[in-house]
Amino acid sequence: MADSKGKSNKPAAAPAPKPAEDEATQPPVQAQVVGQYIKDLSFENPNVDKLIDGPGEQPNLQLEVNVGAKRVGTDLYESAIEFKAVANNKIGTIYDMELVYAGLFRIKNLPEHALEPFLLINCPSIIFPFVRRLVADITREGGFPPLLLDPIDFASLFVRRQQEMAQKQSEGQKKS
Repeated sequence: MADSKGKSNKPAAAPAPKPAEDEATQPPVQAQVVGQYIKDLSFENPNVDKLIDGPGEQPNLQLEVNVGAKRVGTDLYESAIEFKAVANNKIGTIYDMELVYAGLFRIKNLPEHALEPFLLINCPSIIFPFVRRLVADITREGGFPPLLLDPIDFASLFVRRQQEMAQKQSEGQKKS
């Protein structure tokens, strides 16, 4: 039956029932950058008086990068990049820089097995551009050409660390 405007008077069809939710279905993962900051910073220029006439020969540059993470509250984690750069030549140490840069991340609904890789790969990848900028600015302000860091593959670092830990564990079991 239709009304005068040609619309049906039949009741609207009930919405299709929602499929039963699978118990294994997880709510979507939520990750939020709560803050980021310098935890520790040191720049030493110990031989500046010897470098006044010029830096001399090309320096030997040693770089070290480590990442770490820890829980700091409910669903709140800190992920940190520890960076160290030491430049040396015949004169001695040109500069020695240490930086620990961290981010606070609120992470919800991430399965426990995925938490460590997320904190040691994804989170450092998010804050690394800020580390790169700080390193360039600090070395430049120290009186040297800016140290421009290449991108870092944090996934490879994580895999290498896992392999080293597995190797140490198997060596420990062989000694027992």
